[in-house]
Amino acid sequence: MSLTTLATPCALVDRDRVDANTAAMAARAGKRGVALRPHVKTHKCAEAAALQVRGHDGGITASTLDGAIWFAQRGFDDVTLAVPLAPVRAEAAVVASEGMKRLGLLIDSDAAVDAIEAAARARGRIVPVQLKVDCGYGRAGVNPEGDDGPRLARRLADSPHIDFEGVLAHAGHSYASTTVDEVVAIAESERAVTVGFADRLRADGLEVRTVSVGSTPTAVHGRDWTGVTELRPGNYAFFDAFQAGIGSCSTDACAMTVLTSVIGVHPGRNQVLTDAGALGLSKDAGPRHVDPDCGYGVVLDLDRRPLPLRVVGLSQEHGELSVLDPVVFDTLKVGSMVQIIPNHSCLAAALYSQYVVVAGGEIVDRWERSPRR
Repeated sequence: MSLTTLATPCALVDRDRVDANTAAMAARAGKRGVALRPHVKTHKCAEAAALQVRGHDGGITASTLDGAIWFAQRGFDDVTLAVPLAPVRAEAAVVASEGMKRLGLLIDSDAAVDAIEAAARARGRIVPVQLKVDCGYGRAGVNPEGDDGPRLARRLADSPHIDFEGVLAHAGHSYASTTVDEVVAIAESERAVTVGFADRLRADGLEVRTVSVGSTPTAVHGRDWTGVTELRPGNYAFFDAFQAGIGSCSTDACAMTVLTSVIGVHPGRNQVLTDAGALGLSKDAGPRHVDPDCGYGVVLDLDRRPLPLRVVGLSQEHGELSVLDPVVFDTLKVGSMVQIIPNHSCLAAALYSQYVVVAGGEIVDRWERSPRR
């Protein structure tokens, strides 16, 4: 079946690129002797997760409890939830863990510990828990230099209903980098802060088995993982225009594109319209700190060759493309199709229920996404 027979907009995934991206990250982690616990939040798809875990222990990272349950039902039953647990979900999490090899929870507050302890006590369970550490992102996690972190860690270690596994951090601030050297520095800071906090807890007599870090930029460019036990990158499976913009990958490595039809051609306005709007691409602004004119994605033809078009506007169902070279008006007509590498593949993928899988330009499969958050 040809791409031109597909209803648009739709999400395309290049299987060979996912295969190459996941193999490269596994090799990178293996070379440095660090376990890889890949994040599945980008694709939320069992087939893509299977490529991420092949050749190693099979543990994955998820963002939501519903997502963890969905993956467990498909054989991925060793899951770390890498978002601090909302207390209202503690009972459901403990119940879900009963049918899994391991469901590791994350906390950075007493309220979450209270809820997990109560739920675990009621069901006679011991629940694995990690403590979130802020390594510089400033979004979640305890201050590694403050007193609250060691106090919470001690509470976790002393609880009869909690197995304190260790510490977890995420260098999300690596996305604000403008050069590879900046990412390298953030990767080292992520490592040093998290390992240093773990060592502080060990000096207080606590056992810290897991020291977990991860973001795609730092996992790609980090040079030293001494003291780290596992990496948790996720976006690398698909990559996207943002990652290409900050130097984590080339645009050629981006495995997910949105196939969209041209629904308007207006030479007088130097404009092309497509049927992939905000609900086809998401409205992520992209790496504007690197390229203020990046638009909302990278436009390619059906053979993945770059086109002189920029996605400058998105309404709900319309994509507005500015024409950078009028030569495109010779070939693009109403009904023509193009591909767009989205700025943020995690958000764009979430707009679709399945992926049309291609290899060598041919449609070879369809992969279902989790319908759950």
